[in-house]
Amino acid sequence: MNLNYSDEQNMLREQVLKFCETNYDFIDREKILESDSGFSKDNWQQFAELGWLAVPFKEENGGFNFGPVELTVLFEEFGKALVVEPYLSSVVMSGTIIENSDHKNKSSIIEKIISGEHQISVAYAEPNIGYKFFDCYASTSVSNNILSLNGTKSLVLNAGNANQFIVLAKHEGLSALILVDAEVDGLSIQSFKTIDGQTCGELTFENVLIDTDSIIASGDDAEAIFNKMMDLAILCISAEAVGAMNASYVKTVQYTKEREQFSQPISNFQVLQHRMVDMFIETELTKSLLIKATLQLDSNDPDAQSTISALKVQVGKAGRLIGQNAVQLHGGMGVSNEMSIGHYLKRFTAIDSMFGNTSHHINKYQANQKE
Repeated sequence: MNLNYSDEQNMLREQVLKFCETNYDFIDREKILESDSGFSKDNWQQFAELGWLAVPFKEENGGFNFGPVELTVLFEEFGKALVVEPYLSSVVMSGTIIENSDHKNKSSIIEKIISGEHQISVAYAEPNIGYKFFDCYASTSVSNNILSLNGTKSLVLNAGNANQFIVLAKHEGLSALILVDAEVDGLSIQSFKTIDGQTCGELTFENVLIDTDSIIASGDDAEAIFNKMMDLAILCISAEAVGAMNASYVKTVQYTKEREQFSQPISNFQVLQHRMVDMFIETELTKSLLIKATLQLDSNDPDAQSTISALKVQVGKAGRLIGQNAVQLHGGMGVSNEMSIGHYLKRFTAIDSMFGNTSHHINKYQANQKE
């Protein structure tokens, strides 16, 4: 097992790092979050020009044929800078579903994603089903030989900016993934901000007319594609969390070296040193598990899903410990919106609840071990 990054992977990391250092300081990020779209369209176009939007796609579809390793490199650097552009929703989630489907317009849709002109979001969660996404109430029905979609979807990432949605719904009693235009009659979108300041939305479908060509996949195929997407999405946000953990730790150590009490830096106090060591250990433990999950997913290891659930549990626990310690060691400044450190804790909180919280993945991991 080779644990060394390739030259291409190191170059990608360096490129993302330089971009974030140049274009993504804390003040710039705050301005982006306060904008109507909640992300920078200029940054998004630069992502396209730099080739980042093509990273996970196959060469035959215009991509670089990279995989989980390159995506975790990308997201780890995104996490350090708290990048808010909709890479997860449009490229990782929607892109994975489209590329693994047999949809007749697959190539043209991916081409638009890679160019940056098209954004797609996946609508899978509903208000009263918890994390049992396949037990959804959104469904299609037939009236006078016309197929229509009804239902509600919640917590849809980047909902207000998406050109299209991939909707998880019931079709003829089976799970289905359905492509719906954002401008279609009968669809209403209610946008809002999440705890970490990013944009989200609730979708309501009222007799939205669709045709059979809009059905990307159904039955077992739809569930298999959706599960593959979820595994990759969890891996990516876990890598983002690792980057944010590292940044929180580094910023905290630096602050304690500068902050003085009793005529000495507070970093000299042993009790605070212990807390920072705990932060470092949890960051390294999480990164180790991330590497294991990444290599397993990259090699299609049958144990990958169990490891990804274990990783999600570790991310939830470590993110809470590191985020809270970072805020507390910064004192009153830690809870101020004018400093970045509190925003890392908010992001950890959001990541913990995405795609199944800690309790959900403990149960999932235990169920996988019994099989």
